[in-house]
Amino acid sequence: MLRPLPPSRFSSFVAAATEAYAADNVAVGRWDAASAADMAAKEFQQLLPDGIATPDHVFYEIIDAAGSAVAGYVWFGAVQRGVRRMAYLYQLLVLPAFRRQGKARAALTALETIAREGGFDGLLLNVFASNDAARALYRSAGFAVTVISMQKLWTDTPPG
Repeated sequence: MLRPLPPSRFSSFVAAATEAYAADNVAVGRWDAASAADMAAKEFQQLLPDGIATPDHVFYEIIDAAGSAVAGYVWFGAVQRGVRRMAYLYQLLVLPAFRRQGKARAALTALETIAREGGFDGLLLNVFASNDAARALYRSAGFAVTVISMQKLWTDTPPG
């Protein structure tokens, strides 16, 4: 079940989401662990300069079956891709204690309904190559790969 994220819990969302984003970037070798938290916070600030009130961005909590505990978060925004108005899924985060219980699939299904009813033409997202579970979820939900980013590092030691 999804419910709108209350402004009073936006900071909890940001803390969980930036931590997960930093860890994902470290896991794929884009960022070093020492600076990852700062880099994630900087990207979030650029994407959400007005926080929860940033235009064209929507936030939800994923709620457990009992309706009492926050099991994770969903964040999407409106983006234009040519003539199509798309919902861009920035974050689908299920907290560790609630993983492997179908919460991500249920949240994704709910988000698709919200996006369809909101007049969006489709749903876009990026997924980290190291996140096998998310890649499998999106593939099974009918998402198709449209772009693959690749890198080749000359050394394991980051510059600087």
